[in-house]
Amino acid sequence: MAIEHARARLLPKPWGIADVRPWSIARHDDQKIGEIWYERSSSQNASLLLKLLFTDKPLSVQVHPDDGFAQALGLPRGKTEAWYVLGAAPGAKVALGLNRYVTPQQLREAAGNGSIANLLEWRAVSPGDVLLVPAGTIHAIGAGLIIAELQQNSDATFRLFDYGSERELHIESAVAVATAGPAEFQVRPTRVTEERTLLVSSPHFVLEKIDLPPNSRWRLEVDREAWILVLNGDAQTGSFDITTGDAVFAEADCLELDTGSTRFVGLVAHTGAGHAPELLQVFKERTSGIRGSREESLPTPVVQGHASTGTRLVETAR
Repeated sequence: MAIEHARARLLPKPWGIADVRPWSIARHDDQKIGEIWYERSSSQNASLLLKLLFTDKPLSVQVHPDDGFAQALGLPRGKTEAWYVLGAAPGAKVALGLNRYVTPQQLREAAGNGSIANLLEWRAVSPGDVLLVPAGTIHAIGAGLIIAELQQNSDATFRLFDYGSERELHIESAVAVATAGPAEFQVRPTRVTEERTLLVSSPHFVLEKIDLPPNSRWRLEVDREAWILVLNGDAQTGSFDITTGDAVFAEADCLELDTGSTRFVGLVAHTGAGHAPELLQVFKERTSGIRGSREESLPTPVVQGHASTGTRLVETAR
């Protein structure tokens, strides 16, 4: 059983941005921040990784292996990921898959001479767009984006092209795992209840968006590993408060949320292949303008819907 206020780790990147507010107000000595990783406050590992990406330049063209290929290399798991677009400059784009099928040799040559950039299927995105990037999908993220990324907790990344950077490429491994053709571009969110929207359901994780009224009380019943990222508003949970840019880790526990004076919007992610119908419960009584004491007794919850910060600065490579 665990409920933890996640640590936010800021990662400088040459393609990052200087101002990451409101997602973090931590000092970073004028370095460009490309990523914020949310990590357990304990030393234990998690099987999912939640992060934010901030891009001022295009990122490398890459692909991730599936579990079988990764484990054959001695890695714990492969890497499927999902993106939720938080911010997008006019014309900002991402790439998923190629605009046509190519042979392994053609993919190898395109990666070697840089023409792969013209093979990518680029599309403009807007805030609120959701994309699933299964293992084996060739992909890239353009400039001018803020993205919340959920992924299997793995660093299994093979770069095909990096816009003239001197970083190592992994062309042979990438060709071996890549689906060298078009990909499904965008998933269709499904409303589960008034407060819950299912964004992604994959064999590795589920990603939802929750939208809770102000001055209300909720309970999240977590029977697996789960993460909450606050997109807007604030809430009190257990012994700590959370606000925009904060994240919470929970596992096999009950997480109570008292929302503040504005709507509370967040992403909820958990392991498993299907959404949990009884994940979110509302208490019959709503709080008034000021959240009540955590000591007072709570009324019996009603199940909603049954549809089918310490911050540290670290440099790493993406």
